[in-house]
Amino acid sequence: MKLTQKEDHLRIPQWAEDDRPREKLLLKGRSSLSDAELLAILLGTGTKALSAVDLAKQILQQADKNLNTLARLSVKDLTKIKGIGEAKAISIISALELGRRRKESSQPGRPRITNSIDVVELMKQDLMDLNHEEFWIIILNRANYVLRKDQISRGGISGTVADPKLIFKSALDHGGSSIILAHNHPSGNLQPSQADITLTKTLKEAGKFLEIPVLDHIIVSDNSYFSFADEGMI
Repeated sequence: MKLTQKEDHLRIPQWAEDDRPREKLLLKGRSSLSDAELLAILLGTGTKALSAVDLAKQILQQADKNLNTLARLSVKDLTKIKGIGEAKAISIISALELGRRRKESSQPGRPRITNSIDVVELMKQDLMDLNHEEFWIIILNRANYVLRKDQISRGGISGTVADPKLIFKSALDHGGSSIILAHNHPSGNLQPSQADITLTKTLKEAGKFLEIPVLDHIIVSDNSYFSFADEGMI
């Protein structure tokens, strides 16, 4: 006799633990699964001591239960977790990368940067009318479409610190092909400081080495802006 869906659902506890998330998805749909259950399907199997779901929970715990944090982990990071071999780690990273690409492709209205004015239009809501300095980067793909913009640091009235390691880690994590630097001068003085000039040169050289060129550095005030590229300084 063929089981009804209700009867089949009642049999879930009888299935092997590693199979239950798959069956739950079939019966109730993908939205019914927790992050751990979805991750367990990717893993396929657990260990002798842990089911796939329990192993997935441990992975999420390592990522502070944050999928964005999980997406930044490398194969090396993941294989440090007991029960995660290279194959499982690659499966996780591949699935998260597909999700990232889907998110990008679902945003046909992403802005494209063609000049310094485009940068200012993109950043003015973030950098104008502030009484402190903030340093941001714009991460671009090969066609100069904006993948994302990231705040790197927030400082005081007279300055902020921009760590090159954080800047290029963000660009690498999000598949950037190039970056643009941007920060504000609350004082209204648009002339770059010596620290601004030195940082720009440092990042430009680092970008060459990593093949992630720095296209421009924009300084914004409430009324105007300064572009290193427009002034031939980059």
